Amino acid sequence: MEVKDFDFYLPEELIAQTPLMDRTASRLMVLDPKTGEIKHRKFYDVIDFLNEGDCLVLNDTRVLPARLYGTKEDTGANIEFLLLKQVQGDQWETLVKPAKKVKKGTVVTFGDGRLKGICKGELDHGGRIIEFQYDGIFHEILDAFGEMPLPPYITEQLEDQDRYQTVFAKHRGSAAAPTAGLHFTEELLEEIKAKGVQIVYITLHVGLGTFRPVSVDSIEEHEMHAEFYQMTSETAEILNETRRNGQKIITVGTTSTRTLETIAQENDGVFRESSGWTSIFIYPGYQYRGIDGLITNFHLPKSTLIMLVSALASREHTLNAYREAVKNKYRFFSFGDAMLIMEGSNK
Repeated sequence: MEVKDFDFYLPEELIAQTPLMDRTASRLMVLDPKTGEIKHRKFYDVIDFLNEGDCLVLNDTRVLPARLYGTKEDTGANIEFLLLKQVQGDQWETLVKPAKKVKKGTVVTFGDGRLKGICKGELDHGGRIIEFQYDGIFHEILDAFGEMPLPPYITEQLEDQDRYQTVFAKHRGSAAAPTAGLHFTEELLEEIKAKGVQIVYITLHVGLGTFRPVSVDSIEEHEMHAEFYQMTSETAEILNETRRNGQKIITVGTTSTRTLETIAQENDGVFRESSGWTSIFIYPGYQYRGIDGLITNFHLPKSTLIMLVSALASREHTLNAYREAVKNKYRFFSFGDAMLIMEGSNK
């Protein structure tokens, strides 16, 4: 299967640059993956498609203010860091611009000098291993000097940094937000609970894969970057109980989906307390074992994310839905509108 098979026309003006004032006011396209039937709703209507006994799965990762701007200690050249993941101690895997100016031993200083980064090694994908030196608590210093790592297609400044965090964000570690979760408010989650829907949390720290385009022609040749995930025993038991009762498991976002599918595939369809690194790549032909429905945003052409959606709803239904979204001027990507993909969901 070719990467070009997942291309579609997207006018630039449909790329959402800013979040809506009300998180739940975005539009919601509801797609039946079996029939391809489409309905147009508002996101706060998502509660109408969830039934008592169903389980909604959210990713509670918290985005680090992972973009740092500093200067080379010896030349004063401007350097940009994007922290991807903690390797060990104060060493981080980092994307660097311009990478050619940062070699092993290079020292970069930030702000008032409270933070320094020393390059300890170069990586195959152009990244660097950076060891940070500082006095105090690293995350407090990062909060002081770092910026939210907004995707490159967002060119406007984000006035409220919390709008790139979900309201349930808890565990620090992501280089990007699990953006499908941005549509939920605490009030909507309480309404969903009151309906008898179970809400559980997993953690997957979004890493390099989010920023890495598919650079091969055949999708089978693409390799996903590993990301850290964690599921508690409590979450696993609720998911298993949902399955035993014949109810639906609906994931919020591709990150939650990849976590559940990783664990389900490794345990013959059963969920267990688990943590580790996943590089699972889901594309058409894949047989889902962990989920029954998915809430997700509208994704980049030719991306691994639209391939994951196409594995659930078929490439034909997915691309037709995207054409419909363009026709109806849905807002795309991180701050854009959402889809609910679930069989029998068109009420």
